[in-house]
Amino acid sequence: MTNCTRPLWNSPAVRHLDWLCHAQPLIDCGPVFAAFSELPADIDTRLHRLDRNPAPLVEHLARSASHRLGHYFESLYHFLLSEILEWPVLLRNTPIRDTHGRTLGELDFIVRNGRTGELEHHEVAVKFYLGLSHGQTTRWYGPNAQDRLDIKTQRMLTHQCRMTERPETRAALDTAGLDGPIRSVLAKPGTLFSPHSPESGPARPPGWANPGHDRGGWVRLQQVTQLDTRHWTLLIKPEWLSRHQHTAAPDAASTRAALTHIARDGRPRLFAEMTPRSDRRGYEEINRWFVVPDHWPQPHPATPCDPHTDRSLPA
Repeated sequence: MTNCTRPLWNSPAVRHLDWLCHAQPLIDCGPVFAAFSELPADIDTRLHRLDRNPAPLVEHLARSASHRLGHYFESLYHFLLSEILEWPVLLRNTPIRDTHGRTLGELDFIVRNGRTGELEHHEVAVKFYLGLSHGQTTRWYGPNAQDRLDIKTQRMLTHQCRMTERPETRAALDTAGLDGPIRSVLAKPGTLFSPHSPESGPARPPGWANPGHDRGGWVRLQQVTQLDTRHWTLLIKPEWLSRHQHTAAPDAASTRAALTHIARDGRPRLFAEMTPRSDRRGYEEINRWFVVPDHWPQPHPATPCDPHTDRSLPA
């Protein structure tokens, strides 16, 4: 059994919000923002009240026109800012264009810090990366192998977080009536998954990763028989976000069917390894596993880069 570190939430959306409130940043470089350092003293009371009546949160999330995980996360983050921290959200998803109308980038959120009164630009993302060693170097790929931790982090720090330095951004903010200095921060929680069977050495997180980041494991489909999957349950987005909870026991037959689909369509799947809660009120995730096709990753991206220096990442 697992100790009940968090309540058994009735609403999945409240469980996701609880996770976001307490999530550790994935990285520890640049202007990182962690919501838990700004939470009100009565945060648990607020979350329990919301769990009894989740309609305000559910209705807020339903306003998003997209069902993609990234858009769901942004809507969840908006609710955190405006309803939990009670910081005014002044702009959201604001495109920045040059004089020819070409889009240079987008500002995720412009907010007024409720504690300092300062303007802040928040760039936000939630990411999941699987580590694979290549000699002395570990590369961290997204599940589809088309995204990579070092490249994405570098772009967020050197391009997206610096959008407010551009004169075009300053002009857009002035037009919105927002003058004065503005501070950019990066909110990027997520999970790093280490291989169950390291193929060329252990997967080492980069030196600029936050040591407290969420962790999981990954395994190739042909190796999954080495693991006891009877207590696994398939996670469907947006259940990727938080530690999974359920009142019913895991269904081994459903897990076997999901594993069969990986062989058919070649798409990775994320599973939660479940165990009974110590309060006997259901089941809770104790680990999570990505199962990937045997040929993963394809293709292999190029040499990793260092977000600080735009040079190759050291071993």
